[in-house]
Amino acid sequence: MTTHPVSADEHPDPSAIRWFHSFKMPDGTVFDGVKPLDIQLEEADLIFSGDLIGKSVLDIGAWDGFFSYEAERRGAGRVLATDHFCWSGPGWGNRDGFDFIHRARDSQVESLDIDVLDLSPEALGTFDVVLFLGVLYHVKDPYSCLEAAARMCSDHLIIETVTALPLEPLPAMRLYKPGELGGDPTNFWAPNLPALEVMLENFGFTSVEFLASPASPKHPLTRSRIATMRGSNGETHRTIIHARR
Repeated sequence: MTTHPVSADEHPDPSAIRWFHSFKMPDGTVFDGVKPLDIQLEEADLIFSGDLIGKSVLDIGAWDGFFSYEAERRGAGRVLATDHFCWSGPGWGNRDGFDFIHRARDSQVESLDIDVLDLSPEALGTFDVVLFLGVLYHVKDPYSCLEAAARMCSDHLIIETVTALPLEPLPAMRLYKPGELGGDPTNFWAPNLPALEVMLENFGFTSVEFLASPASPKHPLTRSRIATMRGSNGETHRTIIHARR
C-alpha cells in the first residue's frame, strides 16, 4: 500500500499547489497553507504527547499529511494516511501536496484513498493510534463516522474537532445551516464535550481527556468557572480529545 506513482514530468510546482497544511522543509523553505504552521506545531505537541516509537498510526482525513509525516518524524513504526473527500471526492483539495511532501522527504508513509465509513479492521487491521483530526464536523453522520474511526483503534484515538454548546450539561450536538459555521457549507455538526464523552464510552474507551486547541485561546477549558458561566452557549471552540481503551 503506497502512494500512487507519479512520473517525473508530473511533479507539480509547489508554488502552484493549493496547500491546506503548512510545511517547513529541511532547507528552510516554508509552504504556507490555510492552516498556520505555528498552530500546527503547537497542536502536534498536544496530539503526540505520548511516545510513538514503533507504534502503528492511522491518519483519517490526512489531506496534505502534516500529521502523518509528523507521526513518522516522531518515530512511528508504520503510518497509513487515508482520505477521500479531499483527495478525489467533492472537497476543494487534492493530494498534490501530500505527494510532493512524500517525495521530498523520501517518506515511508503509506496512503489509501478511502472514505471513513469504508475503513475495515478486517481488511486493514487495527492501529495503536488513530488520528481523526478536523473531520467530525464535516460529516453528515458524526456518530457512525466516529464509531468507524474507533473500530480501527486498538488503544488510543485522538480527535480534533469544533465543539459547541459549552453551557449545555446534557450530551448534545449543534446542527448548522449550510455556510453558518465558518462560512463552509461542508460544516454540519459540532458536539459538546458531554456528547463526545458519551459516544467514546459507547465505543469502548475507558479514559477521555479534553484539551483546548491552541487555535482556541478563549476555550472554556482555559477559563475560570465564573468566566465560563458568563460565556455564550452559541460559542464554538476547537478541542483536542484523547480517548484510550
